[in-house]
Amino acid sequence: MSEKSEMEQGAILLLPELKGELVVAGNTGGQEVALPEGLNLPKLITDAGEKATLRFINFFTAEIENDNTRMAYYRAVRQFDAWCEKRGIGLHQLQPFIVATYTKELKETRHPQTVKQHLAALRMLFDNLVVGQVIPNNPAASVRGPKYSTKKGKTPVLTADETRQLFKAIDTSHLIGLRDRALIGTMVYTFARVSAVINMKVEDFYQSGVKWKVRLHEKGGKFHEVFSHHNLVEYLHEYIQAAGISEDKKAPLFRTAEGRSRTLTDHAMDRHDAIRMVKRRAHDAGVSDKIGCHTFRATGITNYLMNEGTLEFAQKLACHESARTTGLYDRRDDEVSLDEIEKIKI
Repeated sequence: MSEKSEMEQGAILLLPELKGELVVAGNTGGQEVALPEGLNLPKLITDAGEKATLRFINFFTAEIENDNTRMAYYRAVRQFDAWCEKRGIGLHQLQPFIVATYTKELKETRHPQTVKQHLAALRMLFDNLVVGQVIPNNPAASVRGPKYSTKKGKTPVLTADETRQLFKAIDTSHLIGLRDRALIGTMVYTFARVSAVINMKVEDFYQSGVKWKVRLHEKGGKFHEVFSHHNLVEYLHEYIQAAGISEDKKAPLFRTAEGRSRTLTDHAMDRHDAIRMVKRRAHDAGVSDKIGCHTFRATGITNYLMNEGTLEFAQKLACHESARTTGLYDRRDDEVSLDEIEKIKI
């Protein structure tokens, strides 16, 4: 039986759920689309018919590879859907001026980068619907987003002393402490994104000659291999040995714990697990509770540059396409600025 005829008979498809699991979704034949609780399809889409519904599901499950992007775009579309529903606007009524009005209202309460992301989500979704002949044109294509330019990022950065304080405060007398120190250390010493770290397998920490390397799982299915700092080698060795997972090469490196038992499961941590851990460790160490996982990326880059590292190598290590992006993480001027301000002797 062909795929098309199966759909016409209302077959059930297994599609990746927006949070990374599986969702059973009915499509045509008048069957209801079954999504997990809290992830209902937008009324803007369902009211436009089965064709629009199927295009929406395919867009969010098959065409957006990165899980974080998928969820961010999904939230953006849901917010726009709620705005349209409140005003009685349907999919086929959308015009550029309507999207522009929504964008203008969004600017009043949200950061320019957030507005640009929302607009990008709508453009991509509507492009998909145009290609699928659900709507004749893209109502967001001609809408201009807010202008935004910055020379310095806003990610909180820890000083070298604060970072050492954080490491020292982690109780490494048990397995969970060893895991947390190794995870944070990987982010600090490789400038890696948290998603690249939590997706590592045990085999992604390996020996290359007399040195050790880590293999990071970056965006777009790319792998990035970097030499391990001697502190990181120590952290990872101690954690892997204590966990007894050195031979479990294909298994997740950083795993969740079973409640408060301090026993690891076979399941990989996700970014929500990681940020909760970071917040808890920051609180215990007495450092800023405003830090996040990205803090360690910015902290590593800044510290490297403060110790006569080059922007070119920092860019390569951080897997940035542009040196300008890497420069957003460079906070060396913060120290200089504070020193200059303190010269005011009033």
